[in-house]
Amino acid sequence: MKVIKIEYPTQLSEICDIEDDNIDVFVELEDGITYTVVVSTPKNYYDYMARESVDFYCGVPDIIVKKLTKDNIERAIYKYAEDSAYWLKYYHLAGEINIDILNKVIKEKELKSKDIFDA
Repeated sequence: MKVIKIEYPTQLSEICDIEDDNIDVFVELEDGITYTVVVSTPKNYYDYMARESVDFYCGVPDIIVKKLTKDNIERAIYKYAEDSAYWLKYYHLAGEINIDILNKVIKEKELKSKDIFDA
């Protein structure tokens, strides 16, 4: 899907450490919808786990880039916009979908798999 506009509510120049931070990004696609995603660095996850004294991250997934540069972020956004923007839409909705809907989709998937193996 075609990317129309990418906006940064926080200027990239305001990021103190481009290897250890995260940033919101607004992505407008040709469907007229503006998707909000968070772009993070791997080091940002490690530092979060150290601060929280945990060995894992459990939360809405982010788009991961090595460094928070305009080029890295935009290359990732364009990649996520491929294939009808499946992954961009997925990340935009992560954490927003009702658990009942997720359970229904999982049951339907399992039934389809069972039908394939039982045939």
